[in-house]
Amino acid sequence: MNRLSLLALIATLASVSACGGKAQYVPGTRVPYSPANQSVLDAVEAYRLAVEERDAQKLLLMAHKSKYWEDSGTPSGSDDYGYEGLANVLATRLQKASEIRYSVRYMKVSQQCPSELNAGCQASVDVIVDASFTIQNVQGKQVRPDKRDQNQFLLEWDGSRWLFISGM
Repeated sequence: MNRLSLLALIATLASVSACGGKAQYVPGTRVPYSPANQSVLDAVEAYRLAVEERDAQKLLLMAHKSKYWEDSGTPSGSDDYGYEGLANVLATRLQKASEIRYSVRYMKVSQQCPSELNAGCQASVDVIVDASFTIQNVQGKQVRPDKRDQNQFLLEWDGSRWLFISGM
């Protein structure tokens, strides 16, 4: 190891030990802490709780009225919808489910404006969703499917709060 590499290694180790060897993360996650990351994760956490509470009105208020678009992750456009479609999904499908458990593991946050939030700033939040709920199947029997999937929420700062533009 040459002298310059050794000095770089020593400097790196010194800086890590000076801060106790711990990186600062948003509590309960491995997402680096910043006020912007904390605020977007707070918005997603409010969404998660509203899903568990089956609060369609609260969820609809979290969506951007003019920009919300859901492509359902399929190549066909036949199942895509905007804000009005989201309202329909929340009024029909969500209300059929009960005993909802919806947990989210936050994997990554990418911010368009990571240091200072301005109206129009966007963020993506990559998550792993682990959910279960009770629903009546076509035979009229109560079933409780478990779902685990990756998802990405896209949000936009409107100047006072985060609004979902995709992923709900």
